[in-house]
Amino acid sequence: MLERLPSHWMLALKKVGYWVWLIPVLGIPLSYHWSLGSLHADAWPWLVISVVFGVIPLLDFVVGRDPANPDERDDVPALEAQGYYRLLSLATVPMLLAMLMWSGWIFATHEGWSWVGQLGWMLSVGTVMGAIGITVSHELIHKDAPLEQNAGGLLLAAVCYAGFKVEHVRGHHVHVSTPEDASSSRFGQSLYAFLPHAYKHNFLNAWRLEAERLKRRGQPALHWRNELIWWYSTSALFLLGFTLAFGWLGALFFLGQALTAFTLLEIVNYVEHYGLHRRKLDNGRYERTTPHHSWNSNFLLTNLFLFHLQRHSDHHAYAKRRYQVLRHFDDSPQLPNGYAGMIVLALFPPLWRAVMDPKVRAYYAGEEHQLSESQLT
Repeated sequence: MLERLPSHWMLALKKVGYWVWLIPVLGIPLSYHWSLGSLHADAWPWLVISVVFGVIPLLDFVVGRDPANPDERDDVPALEAQGYYRLLSLATVPMLLAMLMWSGWIFATHEGWSWVGQLGWMLSVGTVMGAIGITVSHELIHKDAPLEQNAGGLLLAAVCYAGFKVEHVRGHHVHVSTPEDASSSRFGQSLYAFLPHAYKHNFLNAWRLEAERLKRRGQPALHWRNELIWWYSTSALFLLGFTLAFGWLGALFFLGQALTAFTLLEIVNYVEHYGLHRRKLDNGRYERTTPHHSWNSNFLLTNLFLFHLQRHSDHHAYAKRRYQVLRHFDDSPQLPNGYAGMIVLALFPPLWRAVMDPKVRAYYAGEEHQLSESQLT
């Protein structure tokens, strides 16, 4: 639909378009309001999750792809100098935390839903915290400014996944698309085999990496400078607050939305790296990470919702680039839909493999041994 727009028009459109993150956030209170007095009250709490994974994949095809890459000489310095983009990402933090606390109160006190409606509410809030909250935290933890680092950590603490702050930057980005990375899914590996492995090893790797950092400073792992202790303590305070304010239902809601959010994160990891592997060089090391080692998705709508997260190929090659200047590469491996559609596909392994395995085989044409070797771990 918009693929023929001039690049400078598209960049101007996206400057405003990034605010679409407000739609799912505001969709939470709207779905509650529309359920009041409805004959189908239990259906409305499922609205957000239904739109995200039902309507958005179809709209991705209608809206189409984003043709615009910022000019490296003129556009990139100007875009990176604009504090607007930084403020936009930071603005999500108070909005999401307010939405989370209000949603917990509704879950614990509203009597108009059965357990079906309550489940839909918890999953919808968790989807927003995962899709918007963790996406923004991912952007923030890659930056050097303490404000952004702490804002990203706070969002991760709100979904009980603080280890991502350490493991993603110091582990995943170092070992991506190698057998050493628990967040890089193997060729032929189902989502349901991937998830338990990712949960366990990413948690353990975060503690190992932080312990190694402290050891280099001559400090024990259980030290007050261990940032994981602080962030997991913050998660415990969130849980305590929800419990004291809303009782056991508040605790159930907080833990349920957190599980939904970080599971969504790991499904996205599965999608982003399925079957792609950095080749091992003669010296035993892996080749440098390039835009060819992550799946790219250039569908405009979901890229606006996710702050260009789907331009993942450029992100892994140049992790410090801010979201507004990430580029699309035509020669990167390309997903056939945005992340919302690919997440739905990943839930059904036979369909996933029917679509994605031929794409992986095409990527490794002439080097099929790479596929068998990738399954050895």
